[in-house]
Amino acid sequence: MTFENYSKTKKLALGIFFDALGYVSFVFPPFDFVWAPASAWLMTKLYEGKKGKIAAVLSFIEEAFPLLDVIPTFTLMWLYTYVFSSEKKTETTVIDIN
Repeated sequence: MTFENYSKTKKLALGIFFDALGYVSFVFPPFDFVWAPASAWLMTKLYEGKKGKIAAVLSFIEEAFPLLDVIPTFTLMWLYTYVFSSEKKTETTVIDIN
């Protein structure tokens, strides 16, 4: 399962959904035992590379510890990736002439 072909908007929508899903633990605290590793795994699939791995560790910690669930980790990672990051993707177009 990979989300690399998803648009920025779809990744934002998924991130908001995943952040909202993390709030379930306020009603049902044992949910964190399942959600903490799942959120870390999903973070590595949404954002690949070193940034995704670091975000996954932070997401796991945020979901595993009580009272930190209010931090919208997925949304913050989306903002970092698409708004604040100075790294620009370059697209190359190959034109085949036969």
